[in-house]
Amino acid sequence: MDTQALTAFLAVAESGSFSTAAERLFLTQPAVSKRIAQLEQQLGTRLFDRVGRRIRLTEAGEALLPRARQVLLDLEDMGRAISNLTGTVSGTLRIGTSHHIGLHRLPPVLRRFSREYPDVKLDIHFIDSEEAWEAVLHGDLEMGVVTLPPQPDPRLHSQAVWQDPLVFMAAPEHPLARLDRVTLETLTGYSAILPSPVTFTRRIVESLFEEQALTLNISMSTNYLETIHMMVSIGLGWSVLPETMLDDSVVRLNVDTALPVRRLGVVTHPGRSRSNAAGAFLDILNSGG
Repeated sequence: MDTQALTAFLAVAESGSFSTAAERLFLTQPAVSKRIAQLEQQLGTRLFDRVGRRIRLTEAGEALLPRARQVLLDLEDMGRAISNLTGTVSGTLRIGTSHHIGLHRLPPVLRRFSREYPDVKLDIHFIDSEEAWEAVLHGDLEMGVVTLPPQPDPRLHSQAVWQDPLVFMAAPEHPLARLDRVTLETLTGYSAILPSPVTFTRRIVESLFEEQALTLNISMSTNYLETIHMMVSIGLGWSVLPETMLDDSVVRLNVDTALPVRRLGVVTHPGRSRSNAAGAFLDILNSGG
């Protein structure tokens, strides 16, 4: 079975669009349609229902999807294992990381890596840590440099690289900033600006309040920590952010409950061969950049 046809099938299935799949694969839309038609002819069944502009997988398409993904992952893994035998550090390294880690932790690592391994093409996806985690799990990325989940997940191998203390903070003129002691109950009386509910950081914060049966008063949510920092600095609410983001525009609140330390690190798939490029990248990460 033609792997190019399977790749086209996967792109259409994941994007729900022939045109979007064509853009992703750097092909024309007729070329993608031709590959899908060839695959349907080989299998003797229709894989997509085309209703107007909407594309949906048929029952056969749904059955093929996980198998196609697995075949392509196994082929990629086989190629990586064979390439590793040469000992060269080259090829493409696909990494997912959050905007915050990309801005505040990775620059020296990326600078050194690009200088020492110029033959490696870095394909960096700036996405939420949770998205990167899922992408590594499904084989779309080889590595994620992310906020590690509060509870380890055995499906991925995780390694902590940085300890990232969290801090309650607000603008200097915020009423909470004038208090000598702030309880979690006191915080519930004021608007909070926090990351979205799906993030690991939000789960850490919510668990503290849930332990005391307290309800947070959340006025806004966004996954960009720099945006939260800006909104906090102009007095729109309090938040929990990494200690590294303390500056003249915000102050640490004297909250009587300690926050757990957020861990930042690397996640990889234990069932996939690690490329030489990924190994070199990890070496630089572990050496401090």
